[in-house]
Amino acid sequence: MIDFYGYDKCDTCRKAKKWLDGRGVAYRVVGIVERPPSAGLLKKILKGGDYGLKQLFNTSGQVYREMKVKDKLAAMSVDEAVKLLSGHGKLCKRPIVSDGSRHTVGFKAEVFEKVWG
Repeated sequence: MIDFYGYDKCDTCRKAKKWLDGRGVAYRVVGIVERPPSAGLLKKILKGGDYGLKQLFNTSGQVYREMKVKDKLAAMSVDEAVKLLSGHGKLCKRPIVSDGSRHTVGFKAEVFEKVWG
């Protein structure tokens, strides 16, 4: 079973769900605001090599701007950044979809096809 970390009011999450539903891919929805991805999962995503640290952040989000993360990110260690992300679901780019070994961050149909198709 794959976990779909998303936010109901997010258009990108809706598009990703529609894509998965249209292909009959089973998933479990995890509210990213109430239950952000764990530090362990975020580190696995980084170790996978498909995503860099900045790509895990919702850089267009209000919380990102309010917390001035852009100004602090370059000076943060990976552990500090992952701790911040795992504590604030709205800082995470969404959706994050994972089966424990494969992961996608955000939604691009071609990436979903490659990973979840």
